[in-house]
Amino acid sequence: MSTPFQAMIFAAGRGTRLKPLTDSTPKALVKVGSKTMFDHVAERLLKAGAQQLVVNVHHLGSLIVDHIRKHYAGVPVYISYEPDELLETGGGLRKAAHLLMPELPVIVHNVDVLSDIDLVGLLEYHLANKALATLAVRKRDTSRYFLFDAGNRLHGWENITSGQKIVPLLTDTPLTRKAFSGIHVINQQLFNHFPTEQRFPMVDLYLKLCAEEKIIGFDHSEGYWTDIGKPEQLEEAERIFS
Repeated sequence: MSTPFQAMIFAAGRGTRLKPLTDSTPKALVKVGSKTMFDHVAERLLKAGAQQLVVNVHHLGSLIVDHIRKHYAGVPVYISYEPDELLETGGGLRKAAHLLMPELPVIVHNVDVLSDIDLVGLLEYHLANKALATLAVRKRDTSRYFLFDAGNRLHGWENITSGQKIVPLLTDTPLTRKAFSGIHVINQQLFNHFPTEQRFPMVDLYLKLCAEEKIIGFDHSEGYWTDIGKPEQLEEAERIFS
């Protein structure tokens, strides 16, 4: 039997780069092929064995809730509302923490990320390495990278456009650039390290913790991945999934 886990889907974003499409449709319900982004992600997580889903909503959130009620009857899906302001990834995860089942690891997945990543393999890798958090990463062209050693431990972050570089865990060995895929696994002990701020990004937290805690990368450079943030990325994804 596979290891039990639960999942959280970040679906609260406004999808501003997909306007005017997202003026009346939340990004999570934008269709890619015959399914919404939400359905692509939720179905893969449930097929991998997720015992429950937690979903955060903000922009046009009632439409997402209606979609879940209509299409996921009998499936344990819980909603974390962010009605006043977007809390970013860290704040959103903190607000949803009371909906999570105690002790079970959590796969956290952006709703606009579609891929063929091995979710069970990601979870097993996380557990085998006894990590506090495991970040799905891949070798791809972007401006911002996490920096890992040969054992896939996180050491820092770099923006190659601005030249900014943060390396909390110093080392004399070469570090490899890998881009974050918007999918990660967390041990719920991570909540003990959350800052007092209500609104913060998870990337900042991982960089703060990596010198003291085991945060690692899971490379899935082979296979398909896309982050649907722009119209051209949506068009590409539609070609693949149609």
